[in-house]
Amino acid sequence: MKVNDQEMLTIGDLKKSGYKTKKIKDELRDNLLMKIKSKENAFPGVYGYENSVIPELESAILSRHNINLLGLRGQAKTRLARLMINLLDEYIPIVSGSEINDDPMSPISRYAFEKIKELGDDTPISWIHRSERFFEKLATPDVTVADLIGDVDPIKAANLKLSYADERVIHYGMIPRANRSIFVINELPDLQARIQVSLFNILQEGDIQIRGFKLRLPLDLQFVFTANPEDYTNRGSIVTPLKDRIGSQILTHYPEDIATARKITEQESRLDSRQLDMVYVPDMAKDLLEQISIEARKSDYVDPKSGISARMSITAFENLLSTAERRTLKNGDTATQVRLMDFMGVIPSITGKIELVYEGEQEGAGSVAEILIEDAVKTLFAQYFPKIEKLEHKDVEGPYDNLMSWFFDGEGFELLDDAVDSEYKAKLDSIPALNQLIEEYQSDFNKKDIYFLKELLLWGLVGYKKLSKQRFVKGYQIKDVYGSFIRGL
Repeated sequence: MKVNDQEMLTIGDLKKSGYKTKKIKDELRDNLLMKIKSKENAFPGVYGYENSVIPELESAILSRHNINLLGLRGQAKTRLARLMINLLDEYIPIVSGSEINDDPMSPISRYAFEKIKELGDDTPISWIHRSERFFEKLATPDVTVADLIGDVDPIKAANLKLSYADERVIHYGMIPRANRSIFVINELPDLQARIQVSLFNILQEGDIQIRGFKLRLPLDLQFVFTANPEDYTNRGSIVTPLKDRIGSQILTHYPEDIATARKITEQESRLDSRQLDMVYVPDMAKDLLEQISIEARKSDYVDPKSGISARMSITAFENLLSTAERRTLKNGDTATQVRLMDFMGVIPSITGKIELVYEGEQEGAGSVAEILIEDAVKTLFAQYFPKIEKLEHKDVEGPYDNLMSWFFDGEGFELLDDAVDSEYKAKLDSIPALNQLIEEYQSDFNKKDIYFLKELLLWGLVGYKKLSKQRFVKGYQIKDVYGSFIRGL
């Protein structure tokens, strides 16, 4: 029902309007049904879940279930929970002054009962917006039953001159105060088992017990829990009776293709408009960025149980643009485009977001990050240029022979980190065999992105051990693998 909070100020006004009490799970269900019928997206801004997670989540809401979202970090679990706010009615009435959002037509607290008994239909009501009906708690080992359920408040007892036997001395915890709201507990397995036990009755019967008080408070709540599968073995677990009381457990996942991952990264990146105006990012650079996360998820150096958050791609994209922006400002230019060597600037975004296994620790986080970038380059290289086999006949002429000969006969090739755009392009244009390969295999490629493609070709040959790449103070030098050694002999 659409209401105007200025028109209805008492319970009597509410009764005259024909207002009907509705449980929160019915509220969510009814509003979701309306969105489904009108073909409106109930979870805007969430990509990659259209045919997997969202249908299951909608089914759980239609079934009036409490929900557990189970998945690795960075899989939009909390975002999904927060978007459920949009399925609530815009405003609902409460008894004015109620600590637990008492429904005027179906009160549950002693305060509301006494107020209505005293004032009847003249009992004042207030209207709360749906944005005020979302509560979130991160489960940490120091969370107590008093935090969630409540405790006896001796100060309240003293001020009101009440005995501890009077239920009015109770200070309600977060869950009773979230009555008629969505209550989210993040990282549920981190909650101590004895605290999880305190949730049993709330989920099933609505009873709460505080310091000997057994209160029959039929709380009206939509619980959403989030959990990481890693937590079940490393830090704790969800106790079995609690799992039994959660209606639906929904498994989340990472984006299944680069196009979806790019949408998420571009949506979530916090970029300055001046960066966007100054730095042009080739589509291939965006694909390469997402491919790094894909490589990390299957790398032998990275712990797969920990997961690779989508935040890694988001922060890496921000660092990538900042690296190019910094170079441009130092050179006094007004515009540039992302170069492959700029990807060295995303290493700090990678090292802090990957959990390494023993072999990875031996390599070091920085080295693993460079390996992931190299693996991503090799994956993209194979999509644009002829495949390089591990075993090749030496007598058979290969597509890259002319380019490798150019490096063999020359002194190498240097690219400086802070080279101005004209110098950077001139350097890449100065290799005839490189230009010939691009013309032969990617003649229709976007001319604006051609220099990134040239760098990708060189770095790909380095990744496949056809060329060597060495870092020096101001940039990179690419050389033939054996040429300098043979010339020295």
